Amino acid sequence: MTAIARHSAALAHRSLIKTIRTPEALIDVTIQPVIFLLLFTYLFGGAIGDGDRHAYLQFLLPGMLAQSLAMGGVALGQNLNADIEKGVFDRFRSLPISRSAPLVGAVLADVVRYLTVCVVMLAFGSVMGFRVETGAVPAVAAVALSIGFGLCFCWISVWVGMLARTSGAVQGIMFLLVLPLTFGSNVFVETDTLPGWLQAFVQVNPMTPLVGTIRGLLVGGPVAEHLIVTLLWMAGLLVVFVPLALRAYARRA
Repeated sequence: MTAIARHSAALAHRSLIKTIRTPEALIDVTIQPVIFLLLFTYLFGGAIGDGDRHAYLQFLLPGMLAQSLAMGGVALGQNLNADIEKGVFDRFRSLPISRSAPLVGAVLADVVRYLTVCVVMLAFGSVMGFRVETGAVPAVAAVALSIGFGLCFCWISVWVGMLARTSGAVQGIMFLLVLPLTFGSNVFVETDTLPGWLQAFVQVNPMTPLVGTIRGLLVGGPVAEHLIVTLLWMAGLLVVFVPLALRAYARRA
C-alpha cells in the first residue's frame, strides 16, 4: 500500500504539472461555474424566487456547487482517454508500478480542480451577495464533503474514459449522464414544485441528498439524514465504479 500511494502521488504530480502548463484546462472549474451562477441568478432568479434574487442566490449556490463538481469530473475521463491514445499508458505499463497507480494518481490530482471550484463559487458568490449563515466550521465541512463526493463521482468518468474510443465521445457520454442528474434534482427548485413522476426520480437521484447536505451546512436546514444518504452513495460509487474502471483499464491499456 505504501508503494501504491507513492506511485500514485508521483503520477498525481505529473497531472498537476500538465494542468499548470495548460491553465486553459481550468475553464470548466473557474469561468464556467461563474457564468452559470450569473445566468441562473439574474435571468431566472426573479421568476423562481418571486422577485427576490438574493433569496434565490442563497438557495441556488449550494446546488450550483454540487453541479459544478459533477461537471468538473468530465475532463478527467477525457484526459485519461487522450493519454491512452497517445501511448502514454503503454509506457506506464512497462514501469514497475501498480496497475492502478495511473488512475488513482489522476483522480488524486483532481482534488486541486474541485478545491478550485469551491473557492471560486464561494468567493464569487459572496461578491454577488451570498452569505454563509451557519459559521466557518460547517462551511469547511461542506467544502470537504463536496470534494469527497467529487472524487467518488469522477470514477464514472474514469470508467467511461477507459471504454470510449475518443475523448470527444467521453464528453458526450458524460454530459448525457451529468445533465439529467443535475437538472433533475433539487439544485434549481424545491422538489415539491415538480410533477409527481419527476419527484420520484429526484428522490433517488444521488445529487439530491448531496445538495441537501451542502445547503444545510451553508445556509441552515436538516443535515443528518441527507448526509447519511450522501455517504452511502459515495461508498456505492466507489464499490461499483473503481473495479469497473480498473478492469476496463487492464483491457484497454
